[in-house]
Amino acid sequence: MFLLTSLFMLILVMVSVGFFTLLERKIMGYMHNRKGPTKVGIFGIFQPFSDGAKLFLKEQIFPMNSNFFVYYICPVFNLIQSLFIWSLFPFYMNCIDFNYGFLFFLCCSSISVYGLIICGWSSNSIYSLLGCIRSVSQAISYEVSLSLILLCYFFLCDSYSLINFNFIQNFNWFILFSFPMFFCWLSCCLAETNRTPFDFSEGESELVSGFNVEYGSGGFALLFISEYASIIFISMITCLIFLGGNFYSFSFFLKIMFICFFFVWIRCTLPRYRYDKLMYMAWKCYLPMSLNYIMMFLLIKFMVFYHFFLLSY
Repeated sequence: MFLLTSLFMLILVMVSVGFFTLLERKIMGYMHNRKGPTKVGIFGIFQPFSDGAKLFLKEQIFPMNSNFFVYYICPVFNLIQSLFIWSLFPFYMNCIDFNYGFLFFLCCSSISVYGLIICGWSSNSIYSLLGCIRSVSQAISYEVSLSLILLCYFFLCDSYSLINFNFIQNFNWFILFSFPMFFCWLSCCLAETNRTPFDFSEGESELVSGFNVEYGSGGFALLFISEYASIIFISMITCLIFLGGNFYSFSFFLKIMFICFFFVWIRCTLPRYRYDKLMYMAWKCYLPMSLNYIMMFLLIKFMVFYHFFLLSY
C-alpha cells in the first residue's frame, strides 16, 4: 500500500508540474496583455502534454568535449532528488511517518547543490560553469537563512515532525505573529529555487540559460521538471509552516495554488537583482533578522515554561 501511495503521489506531482507550466504561461500572457497557449485542446489545456512529447522525442545531442556519462546522469539525479523530497508530504496514513521531517528536508534540499555543480562542470562549457558557480554560491548563502527561519518555528513546536504544525496552528497561524519573517522566508525560497528576481544561474542576457545551457530535449525536460517540482514543494512547505497547515482541508491546496501564483507574479513584476546586493541581503539582512527571531522565540518559550512552573506551585 505504501508503494502504491507513493507511486500515485509521484504521478500527480508530475501532472501538477505540467499544469503549473500552463498556469505560468497563461498568467504571464495576460500580464503582458496577450493570450497564453490556446491551440492544443480546449483553452490550451493539453499544451503541457504536447510540450513534454516534443521535448522527449527530439534528437539527443551532446557537446563533444563533455564528460559523456556524468552529463547524461546529472538530470536524472536532479529529478530523483526533487521527487524524493515529496515523501515528506504529510499523509495521515499509508506513508512514512517522519519524526525528523525537518532534518530530512534540509538534507534533501542541500543535495540539490551537487546536481547544479555536476551539470555545470560536466558540460565543459565556460557559460554553464559560470552559471553553476553563481547558483551554488546563491543556494549555499540563502540555505543558512532558510534553515534558521525554520529553526525558529521548531523551537516553538518542540518537534521535528511536519505533521505537528497542523495541530499547533489550529487557533493561531504562525504568520500572524511573525509577518516580517514570512516575507524573508518567501524571498529565501525565491533565491533557493533560482527564480526571478534571483535567477542569476540562468541570466538570459549574458548566459542564455546558465548551468543547463548545453542541455536539450530530454535532459532539459528532466531539469525543468525537477525545478518546478521543487517550487510546488516549497509552496506546500510555506503553507504548512505559516498558513495553518491543515492538510485535511481543500483550502490547504488553494493556498498552495496562491503561493505558486505568487512565484509567477514576482517573475512578471520584478527585474533581475544585482548579484552583490543579493549576497548583501543574505548575509547582512536576512541572517541577523533570523538570529534575532530565534532569540525572541526562545525568550517566549522560556516565559511560557516559567509561567507554567509558577502555576504548578
